[in-house]
Amino acid sequence: MSASTETLLTTALNALHIELGARMVPFAGYSMPVQYPAGLMAEHHHTRKAAGLFDVSHMGQLRLVGADAAAAFETLMPVDVLDLPLGKQRYGLLLNDDGGIIDDLMFFNKGNNEIFVIVNGACKVGDIAHIQYRIGHRCEVIPMPDRALLALQGPQAVTALARLAPGVEKLVFMTGGNFTVDTGTQKIDVFLTRSGYTGEDGFEISVHNSQADALARALLAQPEVKPIGLGARNSLRLEVGLCLYGNDIDESTNPVEASLLWAMQKVRRAGGAREGGFPGATKILAALADSTRATAPNGLRKRVGLIALERIPVRDHTELQDGNGNRVGEVTSGLLGPTIDKPIAMAYVNSALSELGTKLVAVVRGKPVPMEVCAMPFVPTRYYRG
Repeated sequence: MSASTETLLTTALNALHIELGARMVPFAGYSMPVQYPAGLMAEHHHTRKAAGLFDVSHMGQLRLVGADAAAAFETLMPVDVLDLPLGKQRYGLLLNDDGGIIDDLMFFNKGNNEIFVIVNGACKVGDIAHIQYRIGHRCEVIPMPDRALLALQGPQAVTALARLAPGVEKLVFMTGGNFTVDTGTQKIDVFLTRSGYTGEDGFEISVHNSQADALARALLAQPEVKPIGLGARNSLRLEVGLCLYGNDIDESTNPVEASLLWAMQKVRRAGGAREGGFPGATKILAALADSTRATAPNGLRKRVGLIALERIPVRDHTELQDGNGNRVGEVTSGLLGPTIDKPIAMAYVNSALSELGTKLVAVVRGKPVPMEVCAMPFVPTRYYRG
């Protein structure tokens, strides 16, 4: 999709964004709100303190339906799909035949041989085509372009949503179900999960396009809730160390170097009951074995967190050097973290330089900025686990 204004798509909430004074920008082929009049910093802090409403309807939603759907979907990812309990959600990685990451996604076991999937907006056309080509003969692959997606995030999100949809407070992180939202003037059927992309407690809500505006207005009418744009969404996710597809992971990245081993359940690893069987398995399992050695082989790279030791923001694509001026990596995401109030970044470096406390140098407009490898997340997550 071209990024020109003539060809940009809009979501069902486009009129509401304009009414609220949002600054719209091209993103993933859509015209999307990057920020509202309050500004990025205020939006970021409001989400951390109360509840923010995000329009993420550019994301792709689809259903995989059939008795063989779970087994088929598992062949595309190094993830345990078959054992995912009813009513629960899991993070997944769609891989190419070299073990590179085509996209990261979320999937949910809805029961009755149905899996609900959410993929990234910039990748959804290719993702759906890939899934259809690889497993369309084993299950139905049903895109859902008639659905909008809203994310309500923050420590007071549950208070705001439970007022309109009693029962959502009983959910825990990465669970979900069908609910009815009572706006006072109409009842809106939604499917939602207690999850999100900010590190805060919250919900992602799938709703029919025709009712998205009414739902958003009902949520914004709650005293805890304000509209939040893509700018704050990016700073919120970086503070909790979450990858942005296209920046921190892409088709040249494998899950091992991306430090996403937590997303590869033991059942799919070497020695597991369903070892391998996913694209690039031989390469990925070999890299996994290397990464667990006392001394990883030279040349293996790893995604790390960095904090600048001077108050100078270090942006995406900034070169990283060692103390001798040798190029050793590049920043993939970086900004001044509003909550931590320090410049933070993620980057790929040689595994020999990935130990906590390692000192590196970022070259910002020709100026050396000292940085230190640190643990992620930069800001603790606050998911509700019961």
